[in-house]
Amino acid sequence: MAIATRYSTPLTMLIAAHTLGCKLNFAETSHLMRQMAEQGHTIVDFSDKADLYIVNTCTVTAMAEKKCRNAVRQAVALNPSARVAVIGCFAQRAADTIAAMPGVTLVLGNDRKHLLPQMLATDPTLSSTLPSTRDADTTDFDTNADFQLQYSTGDRTRSFLKIQDGCDYFCTYCAIPFARGRSRSATVEQTIKAAQQIAHSGATEIVLTGVNTGTFGQQHGQQLIDLLRRLDDIEGIARYRISSIEPNLLTDEIIDFVATSRAFLPHFHIPLQAGTDRLLRAMHRRYTTALYSQKLQTIKSLMPDACIAADIMAGFNGEDEAEFDKAKAFVASLPISYLHVFTYSERPGTAALRQEGRIDIATRRAHTQQMLLLSDKKHRDFINSQLGKVRPVLWESTPHSNQSLMLGWTDNYIRLCRPFSDTMIGKIESVVIKPDNIAAESV
Repeated sequence: MAIATRYSTPLTMLIAAHTLGCKLNFAETSHLMRQMAEQGHTIVDFSDKADLYIVNTCTVTAMAEKKCRNAVRQAVALNPSARVAVIGCFAQRAADTIAAMPGVTLVLGNDRKHLLPQMLATDPTLSSTLPSTRDADTTDFDTNADFQLQYSTGDRTRSFLKIQDGCDYFCTYCAIPFARGRSRSATVEQTIKAAQQIAHSGATEIVLTGVNTGTFGQQHGQQLIDLLRRLDDIEGIARYRISSIEPNLLTDEIIDFVATSRAFLPHFHIPLQAGTDRLLRAMHRRYTTALYSQKLQTIKSLMPDACIAADIMAGFNGEDEAEFDKAKAFVASLPISYLHVFTYSERPGTAALRQEGRIDIATRRAHTQQMLLLSDKKHRDFINSQLGKVRPVLWESTPHSNQSLMLGWTDNYIRLCRPFSDTMIGKIESVVIKPDNIAAESV
């Protein structure tokens, strides 16, 4: 097959990647790009002309899948001769559909995307790995797939460390267990070694990521709290965040530990998804509104200034106006700092498709907008509660829209800004929170 791409050297490429979805995807993309850079390839921005474009996909919502298609089209428009590799969750769920898109060279699901650097080393043109039945048939996830311990690099302040993958919960609305397989993780010792490598790279903060992080270590007879205690002792890492943890897995032991630990921050992301017990049962969630509320009250009793984020899904089956009003009132009563709001989107193969009480699209969107407005109010109230308080801020290299300023996060996840100083990148500074140093990008 003729090689239509002109490379910077005979065996190296210009490679660009675009990541959709969760922090876990970002950690995995960064890990792949680091491997490819070590092979001698040059990493460029996705908006640049490249020889290989990689799109790491999400399948949580129909909108996420639409963004994947748009990214593929963008890559083909930038360089019609380029190779395009589509990997990840959407690739796992709809390989044949993606493989049929013009310009797509390779489709790899979650159980095979880690092989991309190896494929590239064997055949830099990927000319022998054009979509085929073998390469595109990723719909049956290998439930015995090994856990791939990965972390992001390249940021002078923060690294995303993948500590867990997959999920055994099979909530009725969710396609992720089909896209990522069963829950699995590395051992505590293996994860500690990765965290030590991150510390040696110079990062100051680690964000622990996973699909269902609270199930870390279960296959090895270990628990998440075992890992947290060991991580807290690593020199060189000043801050840790847990990206997300299910309320039924957020034990009082973990909350107590975070409240007294050296480096774990008062910032929790606790999925709620629905604000009534009837909807939670329909979703097959493993907790009640009472348990959820109790967890938040425990956090606030020990860490009054803690930031608590929640996921909420609007428009799920059975969420008529009466049910929504009840759910909204419950969310309003909680000490939540902000919400991640998602509109329910039917996912192929999920049990929710067999349920009654489907909500029309217009109502779903209306409920979404109301929850977003509630989130805005919650966030304003949280920030106002912090005015005048002194919080430690980790300053980043990411510039403010005003290039004379730099951005940073407080320990309890408020985005602040200050005059730019290269010497402050990666440094932690105690700062009084004031209206004039709160950045618009705080969430």
